[in-house]
Amino acid sequence: MGNKIKIMLVILFCLITFTLSSQNLHLYGGKDHDVYLGCLTCNDYSSSSVWNEYTEYGNSYNTNSIWNEYGDYGNEYSNYSPWNESATYPPVVVDKDGVFYGYFTVNKYKDKRTEFKTAMIMYKYYDIIRDNVNVWYKKIFEQE
Repeated sequence: MGNKIKIMLVILFCLITFTLSSQNLHLYGGKDHDVYLGCLTCNDYSSSSVWNEYTEYGNSYNTNSIWNEYGDYGNEYSNYSPWNESATYPPVVVDKDGVFYGYFTVNKYKDKRTEFKTAMIMYKYYDIIRDNVNVWYKKIFEQE
């Protein structure tokens, strides 16, 4: 009986991993999480990707970019920023159907924090990623 449970858990883990890796995950910010902040897992050529520095979501000068250290969504002191450890309203991660994958935040104590591999790398290195998102896209996604 114990082996059957272990096998089922391994199968479940594989299915979840496959589903997560095949989904494009999106960020929404703001108090009501109604401000689109870009796609976390889209490639660096996508117009909605946080990894495309030539679009509003990947450009460190855009108001709604998580890479804008002076904007609401990229500032370490903003209540809406993933980079603020005590943000009241960190962004959420959802798929195209609106399925909630967790809060995108450096606060490791936040309930329901998303902790997939890409997010964990971003949490750790966000302050240097913002200087060259295209290079970091290649570093992160070529590892997977």
